[in-house]
Amino acid sequence: MADRAAIARIREDLLALMPIPGLSGHEDRVRRAIAGKLGEIGVESRSDRLGNLIATLPGDPAAPSVMLFAHMDQLGFVVRRIEADGLVRVERMGGVPERALAAQAVTLCVGEGRDVPGLIANKAHHATAPEEKYAVVRAPDLVIDTGHGSKAAVEEAGVRIGTPVVYRPQALPLAGDRIAGTSVDDRAGCATLIEVARALAARAAGSGPTVHLVFSVQEEFNLRGAVVAAQALAPDIAVQIDLMLATDTPDMADRGEMRLGGGPGMSLYSFHGRGTLNGVIPHPALVRLAEDAAEEAGLPLQRSAQVGVLTDLSYVQLVGAGVAALDLGFPMRYSHSALECCDVGDLAALARLLVTALGRIGPGFSLSRDEAAS
Repeated sequence: MADRAAIARIREDLLALMPIPGLSGHEDRVRRAIAGKLGEIGVESRSDRLGNLIATLPGDPAAPSVMLFAHMDQLGFVVRRIEADGLVRVERMGGVPERALAAQAVTLCVGEGRDVPGLIANKAHHATAPEEKYAVVRAPDLVIDTGHGSKAAVEEAGVRIGTPVVYRPQALPLAGDRIAGTSVDDRAGCATLIEVARALAARAAGSGPTVHLVFSVQEEFNLRGAVVAAQALAPDIAVQIDLMLATDTPDMADRGEMRLGGGPGMSLYSFHGRGTLNGVIPHPALVRLAEDAAEEAGLPLQRSAQVGVLTDLSYVQLVGAGVAALDLGFPMRYSHSALECCDVGDLAALARLLVTALGRIGPGFSLSRDEAAS
């Protein structure tokens, strides 16, 4: 049965986080908002030099320590040139899909209360030649129109080379518990971790493992922001929370069996496959942990195996002598577009799964590959 109270809390947190712009490398507003929410529930947090937000909840020192993390940043653009007529040219930051860009509203982030709205220009339909109608404009050829008529006016508004640009932040509640909007990837993961923090803050002192909640940076840029936190924390276990590609729409039907509203997901295999030779094959003890926790909590656990998907866990797992790794997540539709879509019920179930799994990690929890494979 759905936990309506948890759904309501996560929904509130998600709707608060989605409108906050936070391009990779520019996550400060998001970090401050999350730190404030953690403070409200009595969880102290700290930032490192790169901008990762870390909250440590001490547990039994004899149990393996856990780094549980989700990224705060989102993809977008960086201003590369301002033309004399005021039109702005940009470079992509992260995996922005070119076919989803024309006519999108954007925000040029110059400062809280001072951000500049704009739109990505789209050639007038009446002037579009037949051979252009089904062509996608390349990202280097895109221009953003802010309504200013000159370079001087754009600069007077605070826009410079290097200014971060994101899809115009928005949240669009849909039917039931579904929400569409910007940066569901991975503000939904962040909202889930805040809910986990509530549960961990209420547990008995010294019970369960030490858990480091990390809200990481620069995942959409180079996938390595979380590595800095992992190097400092030296966890035994790392569990990353991010989207799982929902495959319940006609265009995705052959990619798997991940259904929106079907509960949390677990990745059994990920590999980028487009020039980046990395991915995650999860530690078998953690796969078993997730399966047992789902059974204990009476939750479904969907399974995913995908090429073309990569998370920052791919690099965290290689820190130090190696970190036992597992990707868990929530089904999401329309990844990297201006309107992504998730089901808050899946987030609440994911939070419950995580809390249940953490409660099963004690001093006797073995990370031996030989024992896990037996």
